Amino acid sequence: MTQSSKPRRAVVVGGGIGGLTAAVALHQAGRQVTVLERAPSSAPVGSALSLAPNSLRALDVIGVGDEIRHLAAWQGPGGLRTPGGRRLSRSDAAAATERFGEPLVLLHRATLVDALTARLPRGAVRTNAPAALVDPGGTDRPARVTTPDGELTADLVVAADGIHSGIRRTLFPAHPGPVHAGFTTWRVVVPLPGVEFASHETWGRGRIWGTHPLKDGRVYAYAAAVAPAGLHAPDDERAELLRLFGDWHEPIPAVLAAVRPEDVLRHDVHHLARPLPAYHRGRVALVGDAAHAMPPNLGQGGNQAVEDAIVLAWHSDDLAAYTAARLPRTTAVARQAVRVARLNMMSNRAGIAVRNAAMAALSKAGPALFLRSFDGIADWRPPQRPYASVGTGKR
Repeated sequence: MTQSSKPRRAVVVGGGIGGLTAAVALHQAGRQVTVLERAPSSAPVGSALSLAPNSLRALDVIGVGDEIRHLAAWQGPGGLRTPGGRRLSRSDAAAATERFGEPLVLLHRATLVDALTARLPRGAVRTNAPAALVDPGGTDRPARVTTPDGELTADLVVAADGIHSGIRRTLFPAHPGPVHAGFTTWRVVVPLPGVEFASHETWGRGRIWGTHPLKDGRVYAYAAAVAPAGLHAPDDERAELLRLFGDWHEPIPAVLAAVRPEDVLRHDVHHLARPLPAYHRGRVALVGDAAHAMPPNLGQGGNQAVEDAIVLAWHSDDLAAYTAARLPRTTAVARQAVRVARLNMMSNRAGIAVRNAAMAALSKAGPALFLRSFDGIADWRPPQRPYASVGTGKR
């Protein structure tokens, strides 16, 4: 496709991390971008987000990487523990940085949303704007999207409308869609002054908990437990967390003591068990959970959405190339996330004993061996500068 026939107007449906990253990347590539967010506000619904080295490199392409790196708060040791506090494995921030060349950054979603939104033109993000795909378009016509304010046409539509994506259903009506992963999650971000702790994740029987510091002094904690879909606490979710985790090791009781019921977010976990046949159709491309929703246990859902966005901007004139670049990688990452979820949420006592012994043995072999499971994920590099090989740049 010639330079003059590249998509010039892009409509992004969904104002989450993947959608905003795509919008910034496409804007910087010369597109006229409109982001349609169905929520009445652009303030993110969520808590914290983990950005791994692969997505930090992706963010470098749009000039956000260093801004986010400065928020890295994990220093020194961390590790995996049992509910009673026994250490199963040790990890170290320096070892991870040495292996992958980048830190792991935990930050509030609002921080990244603000950084991305600041790089878009005023008025590019429209809130309270639910959208539906009318026509995916083709080589002879633009795509068409309807909103309460009328219809928009675009040379490129980016479907970043989440795990229950309406655009995905329109493009691939025969796909079964998301399935319940068998467990639910809770997340909180709270101040915890005067409490010192090492960053950790704790694995129990069909339950896990993680506690990590943020750069702003607050604490990000998450939990998960095997549970049927649609279940809710009979009183409130803080009380449910106390029942499930209140007798686990410190600082978990201290975190729960600082939490108010309204601080707790609870969500059932769903994922796309069957990969899509493609991540595009016509002039529409899917990114993030709309394309490859995965369990959160590998911490790669948001990271893969950021990767998608940057690679899509690179291949925006050839969506088949975008699918070819992203579908095999994200399918492999999603399958690994499912395997980790099964390991995390194990409830068989004999299996848990074997799992814990294996984790302890792996840790004793050294952090490099423990980190090897992220090879091929955290060491990914985007095709654009500053990471593209000499002579490969298209712009």
